[in-house]
Amino acid sequence: MPIDAREKIVLFIDGANLYATSKAIGVDIDYRRLLAEFSAKAYLLRANYYTALIEDQEYSSIRPLIDWLDYNGFTVVTKPAKEFTDATGRRKVKGNMDIELCVDAIELAPYYDHMVLFSGDGDFTALVASLQRKGKRVTVVSTLTSATPMISDDLRRQADFFIDIADLAKTVGRPPSTRPVVTSTSGGEE
Repeated sequence: MPIDAREKIVLFIDGANLYATSKAIGVDIDYRRLLAEFSAKAYLLRANYYTALIEDQEYSSIRPLIDWLDYNGFTVVTKPAKEFTDATGRRKVKGNMDIELCVDAIELAPYYDHMVLFSGDGDFTALVASLQRKGKRVTVVSTLTSATPMISDDLRRQADFFIDIADLAKTVGRPPSTRPVVTSTSGGEE
């Protein structure tokens, strides 16, 4: 792993992007093992997880994960997702957390040496370049192993290091079949 043991590191996790990436390669992330993995490599200053939530749902399938993360060493940053109907009449949910992640990464920059960004979203290329100009090292975690690569080529080129989630999953992943099944009692669609 491209992390120096003398570094202060931060993890910034784009929750929706990491979920899509891990689903594309057929693994679930064990977040307890993820923290342990990075804590063993260097001084882990902060682990932030960003996701939008649909506020008006009686039950959200992501709520148990958010609660667990919040109680187990992660700083969880959420905001309400926006619902709208597209031109074809389909209900869509939009919940982009890019700005929140970028602001936090820049505000925390004086306190860390190395940022590990769990996202393949090319919108973060400017953030990575900005942090590098401040002397920070940046590792991007995403995948090239899915049918369609989940990482922007520009982001991968800009990052100091790239870790494929398929490789990281060997130590922090688990097959999807091992997670507990949570059922909704609301009777409605999720």
